[in-house]
Parts: sequence; C-alpha cells; structure tokens
Amino acid sequence: MNKYPTEWEHMSYKEKNRALFEKQVELLKEFLKKGVISQAQYDKSFHDLCEKTGYKPN
Repeated sequence: MNKYPTEWEHMSYKEKNRALFEKQVELLKEFLKKGVISQAQYDKSFHDLCEKTGYKPN
C-alpha cells in the first residue's frame, strides 16, 4: 500500500518540497496552539525551517 496519495506521485520535486514545508509549518502551529512548544520555540523553529528550505509561507 502506498502511504502517499496518488497526486503526490505526479508532483515535481519542487512541489513536493513546498508541500512538505507547508506541512511542517502547520505542525509547528499545531504544537504552539496546544502548548507543546512556546512562542520562542515556534519562532526559532520557524526561522530555522525557512532558512534551511529557502521558503517563506504563502
């Protein structure tokens, strides 16, 4: 069984990277919302993620 949806298979490398970035940002937001991480931790992780991937959120 394929763990990724069919559309994933048809995405370009760049599209996949962007989708992963967006998923990671959403996960960070969820952690912050639930109090798992502090605002400072969110800010640092978000900044590091943007730096490493070269992406900024839409």
